[in-house]
Amino acid sequence: MATGNLLLHIDIHIDEREPRKGILDLVSRLRPYWKTQDVQMKTFTEGLTNQLTACYVGSLQEPGCVLVRIYGRMTDLYVNRDREVEMFQVLHAHSCGPEIYCSFQNGICYEFVRGTVLDDELLRQPSIYRLIAAEMGRIHSIQPKCGLSVEPLLWTKMSHFLKLVQNSINNEQRCVKSPVNLQAVPSVDTLSLEMESLKKHLSQIHSPIVLCHNDLLTKNIIYNHNEGMVKFIDYEYADYNYQAFDIGNHFNEFAGVNDVNYSLYPSRELQRDWMTAYLESYKHSAGHEVTVTEAEVTQLYIQVCKFSLASNFFWGIWAILQSHYSSIDFDFQRYATARLNYYFEKKEEYFGLMAN
Repeated sequence: MATGNLLLHIDIHIDEREPRKGILDLVSRLRPYWKTQDVQMKTFTEGLTNQLTACYVGSLQEPGCVLVRIYGRMTDLYVNRDREVEMFQVLHAHSCGPEIYCSFQNGICYEFVRGTVLDDELLRQPSIYRLIAAEMGRIHSIQPKCGLSVEPLLWTKMSHFLKLVQNSINNEQRCVKSPVNLQAVPSVDTLSLEMESLKKHLSQIHSPIVLCHNDLLTKNIIYNHNEGMVKFIDYEYADYNYQAFDIGNHFNEFAGVNDVNYSLYPSRELQRDWMTAYLESYKHSAGHEVTVTEAEVTQLYIQVCKFSLASNFFWGIWAILQSHYSSIDFDFQRYATARLNYYFEKKEEYFGLMAN
């Protein structure tokens, strides 16, 4: 369906409150040989920003299943939808992601990745986490086309989030509507100063800029037990970024989403084993000598600790933003507080880490 960079666009809008009719209309264009009465739907509930529905005839795991993602309210303010489509196409071209079938006014349709969403407990299982590390290594080795120079997503996206939070606060102060109560989180001015401090420290670290997923929580990892493989899904934040950010961000996700618990953060031993598998895959995929030394693992470990701070800061600001805009039933303020508290708790320790 997607040839080159051109993507089929179907000019319909699906009502997020009553999506069934719109989804069937969409699917009838993509799968005209399906009989409407045979189409089954399954709605996934793991997402914090979008609605995701699988449409299929027969079995969910059979080829042909279509995923319909309806974008969450106001998400276009902070997600670059054109870039998301581009990332779908790049990852699919390198056999790292599903095919995207079409866009519509408020969403996209793409291929169902066979398997199941990874359970949180499996993140700690060596046979599984080594698969995840190896898959990330493959994605990180994808080169920009025509040797284009690339900039990391991190600072521009973080600045954009802060600006949107400030705009939202200003608007709420002008409206009769009572502003979102965010006394538990720092002010925008405090967060802006903190961002500059973080940027100054991390810019001296020289983590390579690679193609990153940037949002690798368990719901974005599909595990296919039969084939012994994992695939990453959901590319809303995928873009070029610091290598150590993507890894540190994934390690933060061990703490969970609904009830953040940093005692679940991976041990140093698990991290080093994970990073060894990652570096082997990254080097192999980039066509380099695959030997991985202890010194290389230590260097990456220190970089990842430092960039895990940036991940907590990034998603802390994101959650403040969601508390202003999102219609999803989730306690974003509590989530923001958990992420930012851990950032401040670990900042001094991680800033102090030095390579021996």
